[in-house]
Amino acid sequence: MLALDIKDLVKTYSNGTHALKGVNLQIEEGDFFGFLGANGAGKTTTIGITTGLVNKTSGTVKVFGKSIDDDISAVKNMIGIVPQEFNFDQWSKVLDIVIGQAGYYGIPISESKPKAIEVLTKLGLGDKLNVQARTLSGGMKRRLMIARALIHKPRLLILDEPTAGVDVELRHGMWEYLSQINKEEGATILLTTHYLEEVEQLCKNASIIKTGEIVKNDSVKNLLSSLEKERYVIETPDTKVELKNPKYELTQIDPNTFEAVLTKNQTLNELIPYLSDLKIQVNSIRPKGNRLEELFLSILKG
Repeated sequence: MLALDIKDLVKTYSNGTHALKGVNLQIEEGDFFGFLGANGAGKTTTIGITTGLVNKTSGTVKVFGKSIDDDISAVKNMIGIVPQEFNFDQWSKVLDIVIGQAGYYGIPISESKPKAIEVLTKLGLGDKLNVQARTLSGGMKRRLMIARALIHKPRLLILDEPTAGVDVELRHGMWEYLSQINKEEGATILLTTHYLEEVEQLCKNASIIKTGEIVKNDSVKNLLSSLEKERYVIETPDTKVELKNPKYELTQIDPNTFEAVLTKNQTLNELIPYLSDLKIQVNSIRPKGNRLEELFLSILKG
């Protein structure tokens, strides 16, 4: 079954802005899906329509076969949403916020309280249960919103830039827990993020939206294989490296570092012996930046 089935989705605002221009997006049940695009590309509008917060102009949206036009209540019950903005009562206690959310779904406190404690603890907030939300750091507030979204065990979890302002260590902890939910509980996850390395590491499939239109939709593996070039940083103890008639695109960055650009038909297994032939001793080779980010930027520039 498709967890999310969007067809010919159009959104035109009253000021004439065409936010969505016929978006088609299908996400299989159980997928961990990346939804990428620059600010203003249409990601948040698509999510807003799916969750019933924004009215569409035309098109259809179904969540696990339920149409937002025919049964928006059933759709909302199947979705957990983590928006970009903090939208909870800052003066309420952390545990009360999550239990209160469960009440909207008719979950009795006898069930919601132990579940809330469990989820908050797994997200690193076990020692913050009885403090006011306003005292939390930005990263902790993000995790609180994830806990709140999970309390009714949604079949589709939508995360809109959930790790903004979260430090690296806490971010990795969050993804470990979300990956567990995806793999062990079968929850479908739709992720929008600016941290593209997260998509490369976590997502099976991804779409890229540009000015209201889907311009790429494929497995992450296939998206990465479509890269025309990859850049690597090479560190060497040599201070004098002569790059005469190079077979590869090589650029010296400093006396002990240079950059190599490999085309689609070139591999590291070919580059290393080539460097050896040039009498270049290699200490280390590492990718420069993120491969998915290079693809993303190339599409945005196109």
